[in-house]
Amino acid sequence: MTTHAADVLLAVGTRKGLFIGRRRRGRWELSEPHFPAQAVYSIGIDTRRATPRLLAGADSAHWGPSVFHSDDLGESWEEPARPAVKYPDYTESSLERVWQLQPAGPAAPDVVYAGTEPGALFRSEDGGESFELVRPLWEHPSHDQWVPGGGGLAVHTVITDPRTADAVTVAVSTAGVFRTLDGGASWSPSNAGVKAVFLPDPDPEFGQCVHKIAQDPVNRDRLYLQNHWGVYRSDDAGAKWTDIGSGLPSDFGFAVAAHPHRGDVAYVFPITADMDRVPAEHRCRVFRTSDAGASWEALSEGLPQEDHYGTVLRDALCVDDADPAGVYFGNRNGEVFASADDGDTWQQLAAHLPDVLCVRAAVVA
Repeated sequence: MTTHAADVLLAVGTRKGLFIGRRRRGRWELSEPHFPAQAVYSIGIDTRRATPRLLAGADSAHWGPSVFHSDDLGESWEEPARPAVKYPDYTESSLERVWQLQPAGPAAPDVVYAGTEPGALFRSEDGGESFELVRPLWEHPSHDQWVPGGGGLAVHTVITDPRTADAVTVAVSTAGVFRTLDGGASWSPSNAGVKAVFLPDPDPEFGQCVHKIAQDPVNRDRLYLQNHWGVYRSDDAGAKWTDIGSGLPSDFGFAVAAHPHRGDVAYVFPITADMDRVPAEHRCRVFRTSDAGASWEALSEGLPQEDHYGTVLRDALCVDDADPAGVYFGNRNGEVFASADDGDTWQQLAAHLPDVLCVRAAVVA
């Protein structure tokens, strides 16, 4: 069933607040900012409820980071009386930032994961109102060798498997990919084939600067990975990785997203280089593969055609669950673009916002 005109909620986290867009009957409206003057680094949209719950990881320069939730699509927000995410005293650490808020799959209906800085994963069993540290990952033998990436020591990606609540994959900057198959009781690095070009040994067991991972919607063992140099695919849930960057103008970038319904379809936004973080060839283009990375096509109809310098960060490219799929991205120029046809054509939804840090979208009633 085609839902091209479906009502969609788009949440845009920026350096200075959260903007909520709504598409009703094909027309877009954008709200005034929520959490003004706070940096919103993470957004979760939990569609397992009758009314989706919105989660926001906001960071106040005065009060520090916190997790807020809304059960009325952003009309109002609640903050727990006690910190939702708090490092236990024995860790001798404190929360610096919430990088990821990821609702788990249908097998764990009230579970939400939070990926945080410094280098931790937290788990909630009450829909994101309170979280507990996943100690086995924090206490992994490699943990004291993890080092901060350019943005900090962050668990920035959480992939849950809809087939089983026991399988979770995380990406850490800078430590690479780690997987659990037993609900978090044990974790193993899963980086075979992913290069760490900045290290003396470019093929370490861990230590890669993975920027983002996305999961194929049909073959759940297929994952796509954007690395600090390199675009990869795994066909065995991350046990080993194969380079699929050939055909892109650059294999450096931050973001990767998978189509919500079509297998073998994924999107990236290439950046020139780690030392020149602007769009490849100064052109605003999303690249799409329809064959799991064997080939790539540039998508630019409706996007700016002049020289362009808007960098897209790791969580600032996303898809909704409509059919055809909506594809969205925001950049550090404060621009937001949307496609309602799988990425074939684009329109600009916003300009002159603060730096866009993250975007999330979902069909809502």
